[in-house]
Amino acid sequence: MSQSAEKKLVLFYSPMSRARVAHWMLEELGIPYELKTMDLFSRENKTENFLNLNPMGKIPTLLHGDLVVTECAAICAYLADAFPESRLAPAINDPARGTYLRWLFFAAGPLEQATTDKAFPRVQEVKASMIGYGTYESTMKTVETAVSKGPFLLGAQFTAADLYLAAQIGWGLFTKTIEPRPSFTSYVARCEERPAFQRSFKHAQTLIAAAQK
Repeated sequence: MSQSAEKKLVLFYSPMSRARVAHWMLEELGIPYELKTMDLFSRENKTENFLNLNPMGKIPTLLHGDLVVTECAAICAYLADAFPESRLAPAINDPARGTYLRWLFFAAGPLEQATTDKAFPRVQEVKASMIGYGTYESTMKTVETAVSKGPFLLGAQFTAADLYLAAQIGWGLFTKTIEPRPSFTSYVARCEERPAFQRSFKHAQTLIAAAQK
C-alpha cells in the first residue's frame, strides 16, 4: 500500500458548490474517502474551526492526512499525482504532461475569467491586451479547438484536466455563459458518461432533493 493510500482523505463538501467537481475526482480514484457535508446556509464554512483550515471559508477543501489542499483545480491535480495508479495524469517525465497542465490551468484561469465576465460584465471597458484571457471569443475558439480533436484532451486517455474542463464547460452551458456549440455539448456528454461522474451526480441530486422537502 502506498503512503498516499494510508492517509485518510476527507473532502469538505456541499452539493451547491464546486465541491461536486472534487467529489467526481475522488470517485474516479476508486479509493476510500469521507465526505463532510457542510451547510452553507448556516455558514458552517465560516466557523473558526473551518477557517483555520481554509481562511477563505471556501468549499471544496481537502484533507489528506494532515495536509490541507484548497482550490478545486489544485485538488484535482494533487489527487491525480498522489494516486498515480488512477492514470488521471501523465507522469512527470511524460511529454504529454505539458499538454495536460496547459489545459488544466487554462480551464481554471482564462476560461473561468472569461465566463465570469460574461455573467457579470465589467462596468468599465478594458482593452483585451490588459486582460489575461484576451477576449471571450478567442477563449471559446481556443477551447473548441482543444476539445474537437477528441475524444479527450490527450486523445484516448481521460485525465483530471478533462474532468475539470468538462465541469467548467458544463456549468457554463447550464448558466448560459458558454454557448452550446456541438463540440462543447458532445465533449461534456462523453465525460459525464463516466460511472464516477454518474455516482457523484446522483449523490448531489439526492442531497439537493432532500433539502428541498
